[in-house]
Amino acid sequence: MECIYKDPNAPVEARVKDLLSRMTLLEKIGQMTQIERSVATPSAIKDRFIGSVLSGGGSKPFDNAKSADWADMIDDFQKGALETRLGIPIIYGTDAVHGNNNVYGTTIFPHNIGLGATRDADLVKKIGEVTALEVRASGAHYAFAPCVAVSKDPRWGRCYESYSENTEIVRKMTSLVTGLQGQPPEGHPKGYPFLAGRKNVLASAKHFVGDGGTQNGVNEGNTITSYDDLERIHMAPYLDCLSQGVCTVMASYSSWNGRKLHTDYFLLTEVLKNKLGFKGFVISDWEALDRLYAPHGSNYRQSILSTVNAGIDMVMVPFRYELFLEEFLSLVETGEISMARIDDAVERILRVKFVAGVFEYPLTDRSLLDVVGCKPHRELARKAVRKSLVLLKNGKDPKRPFLPLDNKAKRILVAGTHADNLGYQCGGWTITWEGTTGRITEGTTILDAIKEVVDEKTEVVYELNPSPETLSREDFAFAVVAVGEGPYVESGGDDPVLKIPFNGSELVSLVADRIPTLVILVSGRPLVLEPWVLEKIDALVVAWLPGTEGRGITDVIFGDYGFEGRLPMTWFRSVDQLPINAGENSSDPLFPFGFGLTY
Repeated sequence: MECIYKDPNAPVEARVKDLLSRMTLLEKIGQMTQIERSVATPSAIKDRFIGSVLSGGGSKPFDNAKSADWADMIDDFQKGALETRLGIPIIYGTDAVHGNNNVYGTTIFPHNIGLGATRDADLVKKIGEVTALEVRASGAHYAFAPCVAVSKDPRWGRCYESYSENTEIVRKMTSLVTGLQGQPPEGHPKGYPFLAGRKNVLASAKHFVGDGGTQNGVNEGNTITSYDDLERIHMAPYLDCLSQGVCTVMASYSSWNGRKLHTDYFLLTEVLKNKLGFKGFVISDWEALDRLYAPHGSNYRQSILSTVNAGIDMVMVPFRYELFLEEFLSLVETGEISMARIDDAVERILRVKFVAGVFEYPLTDRSLLDVVGCKPHRELARKAVRKSLVLLKNGKDPKRPFLPLDNKAKRILVAGTHADNLGYQCGGWTITWEGTTGRITEGTTILDAIKEVVDEKTEVVYELNPSPETLSREDFAFAVVAVGEGPYVESGGDDPVLKIPFNGSELVSLVADRIPTLVILVSGRPLVLEPWVLEKIDALVVAWLPGTEGRGITDVIFGDYGFEGRLPMTWFRSVDQLPINAGENSSDPLFPFGFGLTY
């Protein structure tokens, strides 16, 4: 009997239909299961017909594992899948949200909020292309990006994963999808998944839908809004992703008017699949089923039933896959989950796998290893940093600008928690899940960059917290003080006060009292800028979370390039004003949406 599904020249739909007809129930529900690499073994994949494996944030083969080590691990998993009766390959997923950020030595780009400040869709598309190459070099096929949330409140712990408070800017930045997946041909059917080839990765538009609009910016909270506003503000970017052939959509942990998105049949099936015509697969978020009931992980059977019947096609389990498969099987046997629902889900997953070419090329293309972290990739990241910087103040007197700085100054002071801390510069979702401090990967800190760019005769004095003796010296031409937020992710980043951490304002004040000072704010969102601090300093640059290429900052502050970035969010005066968004409730901001000075 001829296997149509093994014929690379057969139409995708014919291959899907043929393979689906050959599958047992166990093989089908295995395809709907995504498990974490730490519990995945080649035999588990082989015996349970697992459809996908992922790395949770920071989950890696071993510390400082390079792309080649990842490729070895992923290929081992793949070999397990290829030994199954039907030889259906896995797709391996990873949180590549600003470059292939889990892997040591890769190029780490600015987080989305910084890219939103660039307003440059073409730049974002190129970042997608580079990220795809570096992800593919590690053996993975699937990036959980882009986040197309419209963040309405900086108190939200995922604010930096959003490009902007403005729907139109977020829509523009969905160009990342084409960067990651490649450019669909003219006339490609809208909503049908697309992947150009082996140098591209599957993308995932997330988190469907309304994650950036929760009350008081509470992560995983409740978005209270009409359907019309949900569609106009939060759903609009998904239409752009679908028209670019996005392969997957990830559901949101949050709720809409009290209904959890993961169990919302109306939004996942009636709207996304039926009305918008999405033909790829819908994936759950990490342990989302365990979060539906309190205590965490209880009522698991009911959680499987309600999410799968709502329209979730692939479940990011990630750990309890044996229990998941057992309960799932029983729900199908009792008829509570229909075979039609299973077949719809598996059809979507197989369609994406055939489109992705993993049947033809299941293993890593090792020729890509040479490009990881290469100079052109880092130059692109540096350009993204340059274009993302927003200048909020330049000189106490508008007629006498403070910037650009003189790179031939005799002696300068560099200070602050963020001046020489690559981990802080990169933020969350970098090497580990939450991100961490110090030299976490290969890159250039602000201090490194300053030392590279100043004249060889310039003395650079660096002190994290300058001593009274240092501050009493009268011979500093100027000081550069870098302060901001430590790394955080998700709910750990929810912050109702938004003060500059690590006594940042006090440190700035101390230095600015004695020395003309440029402040560089490294942050995932607008923070409280006290009027007394703003008055004292000579210049203020917002660098967002720039990633590994600190040279992008010195390129601009020393005047080789101009400032181009504009605020992607309204900058509030005090948290009492929040939420404050342009055109909605924008009375008296400190700096309006779109603000940004130039030279």
